[in-house]
Amino acid sequence: MDQFTLNIIVVGATFALYIGIAIWARAGSTSEFYAAGRGVHPVVNGMATGADWMSAASFISMAGIIAFGGYNTSAYLMGWTGGYVLLAMLLAPYLRKFGKFTVPEFVGDRFYSQTARTVAVICLVVASLTYVIGQMTGVGVAFSRFLEVDNLTGLLIGAAIVFFYAVIGGMKGITYTQVAQYVVLIIAYTIPAIFIALQLTGTPIPAIGLFSDTTTQIAGVPAGQPMLATLEQLVTDLGFGSYLAQTDTTLNLFLFTMTLMIGTAGLPHVIVRFFTVPTVKDARFSAGWALVFIALLYLTAPAVGAMARLNVIDTFWPNGLNAEAVSVEEIETSDELAWVRNWEKTGLLTFEDANGNGTIEYRSGEGNELDVNRDIMVLANPEIANLPGWVIALVAAGGLAAALSTAAGLLMAIASAVSHDLIKSQINPNISEKNELLAARISMGVAIVVATILGANPPGFAAQTVALAFGLAAASIFPALMMGIFSKRINNKGAVAGMIAGLLVTLVYIFLHKGWFFIQGTNSFTDADPLLFSIKSTSFGAVGALVNFAVAYVVSNATDEPPVEIQELVENIRIPSGAGAAVDH
Repeated sequence: MDQFTLNIIVVGATFALYIGIAIWARAGSTSEFYAAGRGVHPVVNGMATGADWMSAASFISMAGIIAFGGYNTSAYLMGWTGGYVLLAMLLAPYLRKFGKFTVPEFVGDRFYSQTARTVAVICLVVASLTYVIGQMTGVGVAFSRFLEVDNLTGLLIGAAIVFFYAVIGGMKGITYTQVAQYVVLIIAYTIPAIFIALQLTGTPIPAIGLFSDTTTQIAGVPAGQPMLATLEQLVTDLGFGSYLAQTDTTLNLFLFTMTLMIGTAGLPHVIVRFFTVPTVKDARFSAGWALVFIALLYLTAPAVGAMARLNVIDTFWPNGLNAEAVSVEEIETSDELAWVRNWEKTGLLTFEDANGNGTIEYRSGEGNELDVNRDIMVLANPEIANLPGWVIALVAAGGLAAALSTAAGLLMAIASAVSHDLIKSQINPNISEKNELLAARISMGVAIVVATILGANPPGFAAQTVALAFGLAAASIFPALMMGIFSKRINNKGAVAGMIAGLLVTLVYIFLHKGWFFIQGTNSFTDADPLLFSIKSTSFGAVGALVNFAVAYVVSNATDEPPVEIQELVENIRIPSGAGAAVDH
């Protein structure tokens, strides 16, 4: 059976599974559509949260970023996992105790203001749409290679699948679909990693293999030295700079890690998952289980990135750096190098014999004749390592599962905010439950169309685009939630002013830094030449959060205190009730 047919069968089978689950778990009420009826078991919710969380950025792009960025990109791992500690300790149980459907609903009730609720909706939509762009980027990458269609066609297929199971099933359907998607993506990620770790180090656990001695010669470097040492030697000899040394500033790395952490704790599609469990205690356990399920992939990702980089170098310098690079003729005819030709067709890998010597040299600087898109590394790795066809097909299904699961969660958050927090709350309070469900589904459909259009022309690699979304959530939503739970003094004027200030200063910094990237063209994203000290636009969310906190504090203290009943509400939210059932107010 040829690889294309195998890809179709495996990917098609997983899509059929997702659609079947959506039909089985079809939402019949607003409670099921928005919060899955609040009856999800914490382990199931943790697994669904893991799938919701491990997006195209985690599955497809993160290891590629690590493969080429080395030490500096370890902040992705620290920030994206550390945020769940904040969620479990500082937000999830209190928000569940409050007993509402959405983040804007909490903000509106806590700050006793429809204006605050509307501003929260705007912040949510801006951050979520930016995040969805990254997911659609991943969908396009996966489809363009494995189903052999162009990027736009891939986006349209992915959008249609998400539209069907998200619109039909709502949060209930999405939850159980994401459990299946987690199983698919974690198997798809770990199986090829185990195979490649065995090939390179003889160790079946990739995280351990990362620090083990190699058992085979790689790009002319003899076996028997630690894999990381081999990679460090090769990348430095090729002029790419140290893989293991910190080359970014400590300030930027710290702010970037903090941005990802508090952005994690402020992302509405993650927070809303903790509204789906029965009790406050379950909300805490859900966050813990989510961290366990996420760790399975995140502990493997550094090894996947390192192994992918080694395999690329070995492909183009098979006899060592002192010998000739791989010839153009070999690339065009060799079965072992078919992966280069396959990915060249997508436009995500390009090569050119610029000096006319008949070889393709991969090195730093002007002598480099190879350009590899970071987003292809995880998907291409099984092909580079000549793994069986079923493994390649499984990775394709896993990448699509990761992208589609998160896209569905984000679109659910957007639809809930529009239908529940704008239409139901402010435009038409007397709308029937049936019409509210219809409004939610129409809102989701519009969001999918917008996300697909924007995803066709993303500002950068999937992980970079997603990092911008984290910055926006960190600067706007996270401070409002924290102050809403832990400060009785912050009033509605302070909260509104803080959210607007945090969002605007972050957006301005990103756009001044990047330019209008949607006009400039695909992958115009760059973090070169920061505008303020060494702070890159992907790291600015933490600064925006500080602006939010400061503005909210100053404005609140310059205006009236919140009403007594609101201060009592805040006190009630913070009273520990770990094993007690959440109360719907």
